[in-house]
Amino acid sequence: MTKIIYIRHGETEWNLSGKYQGQTDVALSPRGIAQAEKLAAHFPVKEIAAVYCSDLSRARRTAEIIAKPLGLAPVPKKELRELNFGAWEGLRYDEISKRWPIAVEDFFRHPDRMEIPGGETFAAVQQRAMGCIQALCDAHEGATIAVVAHGAILRTILSAALHMDLRYVWTIRQFNTAVSIVRYEDDGWATVELVNSTAHLDV
Repeated sequence: MTKIIYIRHGETEWNLSGKYQGQTDVALSPRGIAQAEKLAAHFPVKEIAAVYCSDLSRARRTAEIIAKPLGLAPVPKKELRELNFGAWEGLRYDEISKRWPIAVEDFFRHPDRMEIPGGETFAAVQQRAMGCIQALCDAHEGATIAVVAHGAILRTILSAALHMDLRYVWTIRQFNTAVSIVRYEDDGWATVELVNSTAHLDV
């Protein structure tokens, strides 16, 4: 058995302005740093064996803040990067919908088959995500670890754990520094114990 504490990164300035970030390297906002500090002060478990994170700075910085009180250094993984939004990166929803009205509608209604111009599909993101998660489970059998990543890729990971078709990926919310917990059994079965908790922000 391996238990994974999944965490979305803290808020960024692009989150505030509604820009699609994708794999663009955007730093945490001051509020995002404060969110990560609150999570570090009220982490849901007392001990973890390791902290892994996307190699993008917003996830890496969130992971550093969380890992420090636990005496750990986060290990960055390129496989945990956000979905590549291609031509949409750096643009707001209203800008995207003006230029690609049909595509952006399909993005939310049919994410299982939507192809972002110059970007990735949700299926491709899920495949690389779960390959990484399986490797981490194999490396930390019997332990609890943390993974800090991004909204879209975490939705695909949780969809896999819940045996949900990617068509319904947007039914899972992922707020900044939200915590989700999944227990992976040796036989490959997953049990979801918590989804999108931001209780630490209310303390």
